[in-house]
Formats: sequence, structure tokens, C-alpha cells
Amino acid sequence: MVRVAISIFSILLNHACFLTTIKPVMKMCANFFYYGLACFILTGCGGKESTQTAVEMNPPIEVTFMAAEPVKMPMSLETIAQTEGAKEIEVRPRVGGILLKRLYDEGAAVEAGQPLFLIDPEPFQNALKEANALLREQSFRMLRAQSDENRQRQLLAENFVSQRAYDLAAVDLAIEEAALQAAKIRVQQAQLNLSYTTVKAPVSGVTGRSQFSEGTLVSANNSLLTTLTQLSPIWVRFSFSDNEVARIGGHLNEKNVHSVRMILPGGSEYQQDGKINFAASKIDPMLGTQQLRATFDNTEQRILPGQFVRVRVIAGEFRTVYIVPQVAVLASDLGRYVYVIDEHNAVIQRPVIADDWIGKDWIILDGLNAGDRVVVDNLIKLSPGKIVDPKLRDATSSSPVNVPSL
Repeated sequence: MVRVAISIFSILLNHACFLTTIKPVMKMCANFFYYGLACFILTGCGGKESTQTAVEMNPPIEVTFMAAEPVKMPMSLETIAQTEGAKEIEVRPRVGGILLKRLYDEGAAVEAGQPLFLIDPEPFQNALKEANALLREQSFRMLRAQSDENRQRQLLAENFVSQRAYDLAAVDLAIEEAALQAAKIRVQQAQLNLSYTTVKAPVSGVTGRSQFSEGTLVSANNSLLTTLTQLSPIWVRFSFSDNEVARIGGHLNEKNVHSVRMILPGGSEYQQDGKINFAASKIDPMLGTQQLRATFDNTEQRILPGQFVRVRVIAGEFRTVYIVPQVAVLASDLGRYVYVIDEHNAVIQRPVIADDWIGKDWIILDGLNAGDRVVVDNLIKLSPGKIVDPKLRDATSSSPVNVPSL
């Protein structure tokens, strides 16, 4: 019957094509006819075909999941920190004069005792010569006083002079001895001042920019010539709020902190652990934080002073947690949650309590059970009750989890 109706209507339509005046009207009627015919055919079909079409239009979403597994790990805190040299020294001259020459390359590493600057030594060389001359003069005065004292002692023994005369000679000898000691000290000071004209590095480290150019007059103990920073070990300064300190067990110090780890700006972890070498004994009332400092070995000089890094302090007792990727943890007005696949392959929202990050993963304190199938991709397509086609995440493709240990 349907075929007959279609044939009759096609003949009429072909005949109407010759009638240019009614052609648009006939085409509009044809469109309505085909639409009604399609509805009739769909209505006549059984419910089984409608259900099949609906399923084909809304297939299960392919997702990847991970099986939640509990792990034991100590508590940890992570924060931003800044590096500084273990020793940051200001290099100043101990004598004043004209700066003749810079003896190092700016920014280069130097050894302890290496010359850095040369101050005009000629005035100090002349002062040393003068001090030596005065020392020789005083030495001769000393010899004369000794001779007089010996002669007066012999004469006193033979009662040719009075005791007073001998006492005067002995006093003159003591005065000349004291003057000789002062002359020797002046020579030593002149030698020391001459040695100070060569400004040397007090410790090994990396030099800074020179603050004075050659030919400049510098003053003793005031003019800052350059700075010197010791890079190994390197220090890292950081702080935690009083709430964070209370959560991990109270006041932190070198005794209850198991280890300190440094995360570099690129995200990689520094190869060596550090140790706490300073912990403030009280909370800063202005900032509400406890100030801490850790020391790290830096023999390769990978870390420079002034860098911003992240520090992870591991302390406290072990606890049972779950580690899930950051992408799997979503947030809403009610808090954080994850999508978990039930036994019917439908997803449900599971509220969780998240702690800190560890690398690219979240530490989940509560909300998960061992064996839960946590969805880790295609999350934007999911909603509660959505049917999914789950596939287990390949262990080789997932990034390894670096669980902090003691």
C-alpha cells in the first residue's frame, strides 16, 4: 500500500513539473508528505527497534580506571622555600689606598686565600722601611744602655759609684728595652699593612661583581669591594603556619624531622636529602609561622643562592592513605570528589578528603576503599549514573609514585 501511494505521488509530481506556476507549491506538499510517511513508518515499527536506536545513539563511554590500593607513608608538609649561601661575605679592604688591579674574574669560583684585589703597596713599603730603620736605631740605643748598666754595676761593686748612679743606669736600660719592643711591633704592623694591600678571599666560594674600578680610592674597612658566597653546602629557608605545624605533631626541629627533600623549579627532586640546621623556638607573632632552615650538599653547584624551590618535610608517624592522579580528583561546591565505577559499570561520585600533593598525585586521606575502580580519564563526559566501558590503566604507562619514606 505504501509503495502504491509513493508511485502515484511521484507520477503527479513529474506531471506537475511542467506546470511552472504551481511547481513551488507541489514541492512543499511533497516535503510534508514524505515527513508524514516517515513518521508513519517509525510508528508502525516495534518498541524493540526504538530501544536499539536509542542505545546506538548513546553508547557506553570508554574510560580508564586504576584500582585504589592503600599505602603506608609518614606525614609530610610541602611549601615554597628560597636558597641562600651558607656563607655570604662582604669583601672589604683592611687598608686604604688606590685600587691598582682586580685579580679575579667576576662571577668565577675562587679558593680560600686567592688574591682578589691589589691596592697600591708603595706607601706601605715605605712605612715598612721606616719602621725597620727605627728598629735598628733603637737596637743601638739598647746596646749603649746595656753597656752603661754593666759598667755602673762593676763600679758599684768596687764602691766607686753610688747606688743611685747604678739605679739610674738600670732604669735607662729598662726604658730602652721597652722602646725596642715597641719598634719591633711597629715593624710587624707595617709588614701586616703591606700584606693587606693584596686583598684575598677569606673562604672558597663564588665571587660577585666588583664595586670599584682600577684607580679608585678605597678606604679601610668601609669600601665594599665585592661579595663572596659559599655554595656548598647550600641553605634553604622556609616556614610553616602554626596550623600546619600542629597537624604534623607540633614544634618541628632537627630531632623529629625524618628528612627534608627539595623539589627543583623543573619539578625534579634533588638527589640528596637535607637536614634541619635551624628551627625557631617560637611562632612568629607577625606572620603566624615557624621559621626553619635546612642544609643540602651542593658540591656540583647545581643550586644557586636566591632560587625559589619547594621543600617537602617528612615527619610524624606512618598513616594509611591512597595515591591517585591529580586529574582524577575533581572539585565542587561541596568539596573534592572522584568518579568510582560500581559493579554495573555505572559511575558514581565519591567525596574524598585530600591532603597534599606528592609529585603529580593527590594524597587521599579518606573516602576510598581498597579495590575501588577510580576513573582517571574522560572525566568531562561523565555524570552520576553514566554507563561506561572500563579499561584498567596500563602500569607501564602510568608514572611511578614516589612514596616518601623514612
